[in-house]
Amino acid sequence: MSKRAEQARALLVSMGEPAGIGPEVAVKAFAALGGAIRGRPLRLIGDAEIFRATAVSCGLDSAALSDACIDLGRAGTVTPGQPSAATAKGVTGAIAESVAMLQRGEGAGLVTAPIHKSALTGAGFGFPGHTEYLAALTGAPLAVMMLASRDVEPPLRVIPLTIHIPLRDVFAQLNAPAILATSKIVLQRLASDFGIASPRLAIAGLNPHAGEDGTMGIEDRDIIAPAVAELCAHGHDVVGPLSADTLFHDDARKAYDAALCMYHDQALIPIKTLAFWTGVNVTLGLPIVRTSPDHGTAISIAGRGIANAASMIAAIETAAEIADRRGL
Repeated sequence: MSKRAEQARALLVSMGEPAGIGPEVAVKAFAALGGAIRGRPLRLIGDAEIFRATAVSCGLDSAALSDACIDLGRAGTVTPGQPSAATAKGVTGAIAESVAMLQRGEGAGLVTAPIHKSALTGAGFGFPGHTEYLAALTGAPLAVMMLASRDVEPPLRVIPLTIHIPLRDVFAQLNAPAILATSKIVLQRLASDFGIASPRLAIAGLNPHAGEDGTMGIEDRDIIAPAVAELCAHGHDVVGPLSADTLFHDDARKAYDAALCMYHDQALIPIKTLAFWTGVNVTLGLPIVRTSPDHGTAISIAGRGIANAASMIAAIETAAEIADRRGL
């Protein structure tokens, strides 16, 4: 490893759900990148024995992980494909320790492997997912989930305004202040973290045809449109509400740098269709850099050594780029 890599702040990769593919894509990405990215060493945070055993099962050199693992002790008995609440403390502990290390200046960014939300919930985990947990750990007033493509042209970046809630609850949580606060964070981070000098934001409507002047729902007219007008009045390049069914084709994407969507699947379906293997989840609004693969724990293939590490590699590359732009 180069002298620069030894001196640069590391990128941290948390273990994720040990019964899923998190450890597998972590060690595969580590091997594919040679243990470093853009002059930054990679550090794997969690149960070192799980990382080593996973490397062996994938035919990788486990000895290469000796100096890369920050061992937090045994996470518990793990059976691939069978998540258990018994390992929840090890899973959340890896995330919490990673954040603490970043807050102490012992790293430049965090890349999180996927977690299994129902297993954590069974152990009393009180958050819908990573995004909300990281906001609590860092004290961020608002954390925003953005999914970004790395190999799609024109690029696609999408943000769900509401995230891990039932669809029936979206209407109750839709309000202009939330749209304004989320949009401002997105525009700020597009500039600072993605190097877009004059970011353009498209805002999707909620109802079919963006409500069509109130004939298909009044939320677009009465909530979303006034928020867009206020953003424009403050000098931001924002358009909307736009009909979501025509927002994501090639020509449409040329007109914006990111799209704010009203609910989870409205944002995630297009990006997982266009960039399933290389999409990256980026959390905006945190005082730390955080990315993750744009996929889940893939329990059905855990332990078989066939998981595709492309999204984890893309997440690591994105974290390194953001850390460089922030001068970390």
